[in-house]
Amino acid sequence: MELELQPLNLPSDNIRPFVIAGPCSAESEEQVMTTARQLADKGCHIFRAGVWKPRTKPGGFEGHGLKALPWMAQVKKETGMLVATEVATPEHVEQALQYGIDILWVGARTSANPFAMQALADSLKGVDVPVFVKNPVNPDLELWIGALERINQAGVKRLGAIHRGFSSYDKKIYRNLPMWQIPIELRRRIPTLPIISDPSHIGGRRELVAPLCQQAMDLGFDGLIVESHCSPDEAWSDARQQVTPDVLDYILSLLVIRDETVTTEGIHELRKQIDELDNQLMELLAKRMRVCREIGQYKKEHNMTVLQHTRYNEILEKRGAQGTLCGMGSDFVKAVFESVHEESVRQQMEIINK
Repeated sequence: MELELQPLNLPSDNIRPFVIAGPCSAESEEQVMTTARQLADKGCHIFRAGVWKPRTKPGGFEGHGLKALPWMAQVKKETGMLVATEVATPEHVEQALQYGIDILWVGARTSANPFAMQALADSLKGVDVPVFVKNPVNPDLELWIGALERINQAGVKRLGAIHRGFSSYDKKIYRNLPMWQIPIELRRRIPTLPIISDPSHIGGRRELVAPLCQQAMDLGFDGLIVESHCSPDEAWSDARQQVTPDVLDYILSLLVIRDETVTTEGIHELRKQIDELDNQLMELLAKRMRVCREIGQYKKEHNMTVLQHTRYNEILEKRGAQGTLCGMGSDFVKAVFESVHEESVRQQMEIINK
């Protein structure tokens, strides 16, 4: 289905990027107000802080809940900034709205649960408030879109998505793998949906915030949600990934914002070359599949199994090495040939089972 969307109508969302900033958690009234004043002095229009903090394991700081909402209301009153927080239950929604919270977002753990999403959607019926939905913890675009659809069907039309990366057992550079192709596909599927990036949760370390902000801008994201704390090293949650308002202001001042709408004759010609090469790739793949079907017929006639592990490993190793020599990542080449092999096996299975 198509989403029924209206403009977010948030301060500075008519320029790119619009920025939502504030600490991971609302720890104390002093911490909230100090950080908010510093961000307001830097020109920030939207303040964020976690009031309810779901943690992976019990025992950590899980937020002050209702106690912290008056602090958020005070931020709004004193600085004029809009205020935003995460909600995970209908009770959170009710309490947040009672204290004038302007923007709600749904976290990754919640968006992965259709039951929780439907309960939130039901609690938002008749409410005109911007709602952002983070991607689920696992890389499932349909689940992400489903979460957005549930909120939209409740009548919320000021809707946006937050890309915070995806959890992985094999953690390398990032806390959460960016897997940029997923939000890119979301943009292709729903072009009018605002998408903002969460470099704090993707990176997990403050030194990665700046390059991730720039990468999001290079990919045409609409905005950023960044964790900023007056004393990051003393933060009660996610200390390593938070930056001071001064550092955030410096990061934003260095961003290069590229115009995605401007084209030139030069890039038009290059795109024509890409189209021609894509056509050649399709023709070559079609020829390869024809040969694979002939192999499938041979295997059927000689009572051979479809999957030949030695041959498959040989292809992956040979093409991976070849791809590296050609300036391509070995993981990319491996993924391509895994997909090609999967389709080859599918077509051979059809022949053998006829």
